[in-house]
Amino acid sequence: MIEVRAYTQEDVAGMVEVWNEVVDAGISFPQEKGLTVEEGAAFFGEQTHCAVAVEDGVVLGLYILHPNNVGRCGHIANSSYAVRANRRGKGIGRMLVSDSLRMGRECGFRILQFNAVVATNAGARHLYESLGFKQLGTIPGGFHMPDGSYEDICPYYHEL
Repeated sequence: MIEVRAYTQEDVAGMVEVWNEVVDAGISFPQEKGLTVEEGAAFFGEQTHCAVAVEDGVVLGLYILHPNNVGRCGHIANSSYAVRANRRGKGIGRMLVSDSLRMGRECGFRILQFNAVVATNAGARHLYESLGFKQLGTIPGGFHMPDGSYEDICPYYHEL
């Protein structure tokens, strides 16, 4: 049975594995360099909230939740999601996004905004839209792909 829960320090190595898998693929996260376990512990510890999807003690996916901006825009959250490639398409992403919506409200945010959903990430876009996220538009060529080309990005938001 898959459980979504707040992460613990024991989860960090597995979280870094999953995070780096997505970073290394280069088609959905803006980061170009993965994290070491030490960097991951610091990075995940700086977030407002992090959660993991685990099964039998193995981290299958995670999300980070934090303010999208500061001050007068600090009530808007941002979140990123990562699921192991060999476990995608099994509802883990939906569990993580749903939990982040709940936690965003609990943490006092009023909106969850995604700044840079890559247009070709059809699975993520379908998931977000099925959960009530609204696309704000399209930013042409906003994401630099590993092959040197540029892909459009689609910002999304959801009221909490």
